[in-house]
Amino acid sequence: MANLGFIGLGVMGGRVTKRLMDAGHTLMGHDLYKEKAEKLIKAGMKWADSPREVAEKVDIVFSMVTNTEAVLAITGGENGIFAGFGPGKLYIDMSTIDPEVTRANAAKAKKLGGNMLDCTVSGSVSTLEEGKLSMMVGGDEKIFEEVLPILKAIGPVVTRVGTNGMAIAMKIAVNLSLSVQMVAFSEAVLIAEKSGIPRKTAVDVLLNSVIASPMIKYRGPWVLGQEEGEEVWFNCNMMQKDMLLALKMGRDLNVPMPTTAATNELYTACRGIGVDKKDMAAVFEVLAVMSGVKP
Repeated sequence: MANLGFIGLGVMGGRVTKRLMDAGHTLMGHDLYKEKAEKLIKAGMKWADSPREVAEKVDIVFSMVTNTEAVLAITGGENGIFAGFGPGKLYIDMSTIDPEVTRANAAKAKKLGGNMLDCTVSGSVSTLEEGKLSMMVGGDEKIFEEVLPILKAIGPVVTRVGTNGMAIAMKIAVNLSLSVQMVAFSEAVLIAEKSGIPRKTAVDVLLNSVIASPMIKYRGPWVLGQEEGEEVWFNCNMMQKDMLLALKMGRDLNVPMPTTAATNELYTACRGIGVDKKDMAAVFEVLAVMSGVKP
């Protein structure tokens, strides 16, 4: 059993921490908002007052935070991870951020005598809770093999895709596909609805057709309405953050991204009509308004 730390105890990070605890590992955690950690503390997680304290007291530090800026905030400065990092330690970042920043952080970890992996996830809260989450890992192959049993406590499918930064590149590739799928599904529902087919009927037919990917199966029904007050797993702003990362990669790598660019503008429109805090499936509401249909 390993001595682990986790920074970022939000919707996904808190649940990943709980799975690691349930597997028998010792956990120390930190979040900007301590109230997010109360249930985990009651379950036996130790609390740390800073990312630095976590890094000083554990062997492997995990993090899962919102964006590139948040990763820079928890890793840098006198209270950051690298201030408490040292020889033999491992940092595993599960955030979806700029791959260039991840590679820079990996270089810092090695300079301090430790190592780093980027470990992104594919799946939702329900996938994680059911123990079906899949993960993509970037970094040294030997380190990956050593830590693999710990990662498999989080989810059963763990694939090393290459060196540092490549797991994030793969996750961005996955997410741009998810967003484009959601837009295409929304267009299909709306064209059926404006042809006279009831929305629910159109959704039912599409969910039982060949286009029904796992993501469409669990998000598709949300075009019929998202429950007010329901916990949002991945909102429109978070998806657009990944779209912008994808567009940057496309420019850097000379890959044209026409569908990603168009989809990105629709997520901007989500903010315009005030649905950006809803799940990313709310892009349907933008297209409905544009179609003259009540969302």
